[in-house]
Amino acid sequence: MTQQMLADRLGKSKSWVDKVERGVRTLDRFSVVQDVAEVLRVDTSVLVDGGARPAGAAGAVEGLDGLRAALARYDTCRTGPGTRPPRGELRRRVEHAWLTYQHAGYPQLVRALPGLLGDAQRARAAAPADDGADLLVQAYRLTASVLVKLGEADVAWLAADRAMAVAGDDPLLAAVAAIPLGQALRASGRGGLAMTATLAAAHRFASPVPSDAPPQELALCGTLLVEAALAAASCGDARSVGELADRAAEIAERVGDGHDHHRTSFGPTSVELARVAAAVALGDGGEAVTRHERVTGRSTWGRLPVEHRAAHLVDAARAYLHVGDLLRAGRALVDADRTAPAEVRCRPVARTVIADVARGGPAPAGVAYLATVVGLTR
Repeated sequence: MTQQMLADRLGKSKSWVDKVERGVRTLDRFSVVQDVAEVLRVDTSVLVDGGARPAGAAGAVEGLDGLRAALARYDTCRTGPGTRPPRGELRRRVEHAWLTYQHAGYPQLVRALPGLLGDAQRARAAAPADDGADLLVQAYRLTASVLVKLGEADVAWLAADRAMAVAGDDPLLAAVAAIPLGQALRASGRGGLAMTATLAAAHRFASPVPSDAPPQELALCGTLLVEAALAAASCGDARSVGELADRAAEIAERVGDGHDHHRTSFGPTSVELARVAAAVALGDGGEAVTRHERVTGRSTWGRLPVEHRAAHLVDAARAYLHVGDLLRAGRALVDADRTAPAEVRCRPVARTVIADVARGGPAPAGVAYLATVVGLTR
């Protein structure tokens, strides 16, 4: 293809093409990079980085096969008692895994989880009468949660189902396990089932006199109601969203902000963030934007885990897209990347939002950079 042919197809001058080829002029807008790539019939990554897929690109998290293999193993229950890991060490590893998750260290977590799952399974098999069930439920919950983040909803469902099986008749453990179950079902497009499962767990676990329940129990019940509200939103059930979110908000007022009971970060601020996500799912961008700008102005916003804040900023970017504000959508994505890069660079949902912003018009420099980092193509 001659320079003139390329220029004609791009609607540019031959001089413009010549300057780009010689490096005198740079392709500083992602939309232009996309146009050139389309005409040349190549991926945008070829023009941006010579065809190498950037590190940290969406879908490039290593170790997922190992995690799937760990979930497919059924032989750990037959290992001898001599292989049982020390209880204190295992608990510390579970705690460290939770901190890694809350800091959005998904690649590190994916590598660590197969070993953690195996040891938790062996500990449970070696001493079923002690608290091994709690640690195993937590390990499965972590596995399901990170798999949902990475777009592996069906495998996440398997991990959450294992957590429910281990929980058995223990109402507290069943409530803990129902949280990732609801998330996995919703992520796999089964919002109705997610709503049923989380509500059933909440009603089974709820104290007869909620006002007298300890904060830890209230936080679990409130989190399940939040998950049910998000499931209702995925089904387009706005009425149920409002009712469930209001019930969760009442409980949140009794729990307060600044706590992390059962790794839920439940409180008034987290309920408001859930209302934003629900409004986005229902297509009400105006409502989502208004609530987002109000809740992020609270002092309690900065006390949430970075994973929670970055995930919300991706939701906020979607809200701004709904109302046609590409500039603020781009800023929300850049802020999310600064807060927790893996939340943006490893999650398929974030990749979709980046693509939508980049295609919507001249992309801000920060969004163009993110599009490059995740190896985005048209």
